[in-house]
Amino acid sequence: MKQTSPHKPTVALFVTCLVDLMRPSVGFAALRLLERAGARVVVPENQTCCGQPAYNSGDFKDARAIARDVIVAFEGFDQVVAPSGSCAGMIRVHYPTLFKDDDAWRARAEDLAARTVELTQYLAAHLDLNEVSTELNATATYHDSCASRREMGVVNEPRKLLATVDGLELKELADTETCCGFGGLFSIKFPDVSGDIVDKKATMIEDSGADMLVGADLGCLVNMSGKLKRRGSGVRVYHIAEVLAGMTDAPAVGEGEDA
Repeated sequence: MKQTSPHKPTVALFVTCLVDLMRPSVGFAALRLLERAGARVVVPENQTCCGQPAYNSGDFKDARAIARDVIVAFEGFDQVVAPSGSCAGMIRVHYPTLFKDDDAWRARAEDLAARTVELTQYLAAHLDLNEVSTELNATATYHDSCASRREMGVVNEPRKLLATVDGLELKELADTETCCGFGGLFSIKFPDVSGDIVDKKATMIEDSGADMLVGADLGCLVNMSGKLKRRGSGVRVYHIAEVLAGMTDAPAVGEGEDA
């Protein structure tokens, strides 16, 4: 382990709405990985949505109310880790701007923002990347979500972590910066455009020759899984936490569901 300090950091896990409601296994995988990285993990029971849907729809009043609840719920922890670049980006990038005209709350928002990281950022910094984490004989391709790449600056971390999986071969997509078309409310407001984007993304995934799609944002994975399923593709979809924690024996994202 890279953690050498006698102080065992207390990490709060921000579960996210999609993980809580659609794929709790991602939360359990994240918990297992954070403990493997030497953290004492707490899951605050009073956590809520990060407020991103309200923020993206321009409902800043409700977004601020939700953000206040989140700020209170996650005060006092060394770091806050989210298995989603989208939710982490909302807290890190947008919370301080929500309170730009409120000095007291802006200071609390900036404090939380400074302590918030995406899951693979934390793991890459605290796990021994020379140690085999698990075994998986598969060929995978990785999807970089827009929020992870552009808001959180996450690019190399997930690839370094996947390289610790014995037997896993990573095949990069032809264009690693292409959006999946989900974009939260974007897919609802502009379904035709969203559908065209994800269709092109699915073609790239299939053309990679990989039998598994891995990503770190469940919204993106659900969107791409649905498109792949409708195309009759055999590519299985997993969150990176599930892969690193050795939890790919479970059904993949979208399996057994009407996607």
